[in-house]
Amino acid sequence: MDYTAIYVKSGDWWAATVEELPGVNTQGKSIEEARANLQDALQMVLDAGRDDMRALTEGAEVVKEVIHAKAS
Repeated sequence: MDYTAIYVKSGDWWAATVEELPGVNTQGKSIEEARANLQDALQMVLDAGRDDMRALTEGAEVVKEVIHAKAS
């Protein structure tokens, strides 16, 4: 899935967020640093969500499947 990255210059820093996923945000001294940090933040949030779900469903009968967002 593709996500939309938003970068906003604030003083000497660049703030970065993923539009579709609240909580995925970071900053950097340059837009390149903010971009790299945002990739890391996105991966950490996705990994944490998977880990949390595994813990919540441990021992349960579970069905997993890939879904795709509808185009808007």
